[in-house]
Amino acid sequence: MDIKLHKNDLPKELEFGNKIAVDCEFMGLNFFRDKLCLVQISSGKSDAHIVQLDRKNYEAPNLKKILSNKSITKIFHYARSDLVFIKKYLNIEMENLEDTKIQSKLVRKYSDKHGLKDLIKEFVGIDINKQHQNSDFGGELSSAQIKYCANDVLYLHKINEVLNKMLIRENRISLYQDCLKFLNTRVNLDLEGF
Repeated sequence: MDIKLHKNDLPKELEFGNKIAVDCEFMGLNFFRDKLCLVQISSGKSDAHIVQLDRKNYEAPNLKKILSNKSITKIFHYARSDLVFIKKYLNIEMENLEDTKIQSKLVRKYSDKHGLKDLIKEFVGIDINKQHQNSDFGGELSSAQIKYCANDVLYLHKINEVLNKMLIRENRISLYQDCLKFLNTRVNLDLEGF
């Protein structure tokens, strides 16, 4: 695994291709009060780039350029939560989205477990440690926190691919695509307090 921590922004020369996995870490779940701390990105090639944002100004032009690029597909797990913080703090719109949690809920009706840990265990065969899920991402990061952040994006490409095949097989891909069309509207409703 190639895991890199970047302060404030991604390096300008970094290339990811046309599909990336994205995740975020916050100081809490209340976007009115709690700050966006980290954005993690993976190209799907056993890499994870973790951007520790400057929470005074959120200037990250290289990161914003990649995230707002309409030709790049962005895979999330529970995109609604991450997109609210991204829109509020990075002030960008994101399109061309995938969401493994929505996929899972639509097609894995044989389970009531739709968390990322459960999906990684089922489709990748790894039982990841989520111990650092609730930790302070606002200061210096420990190696365990960095590994936790990397795990949140390293496996999303494979999970997304398998779940898309299942959705097609079960004739639910159109329903999934309709859900994705509503995602940014749901985020705007959240930001307006609905």
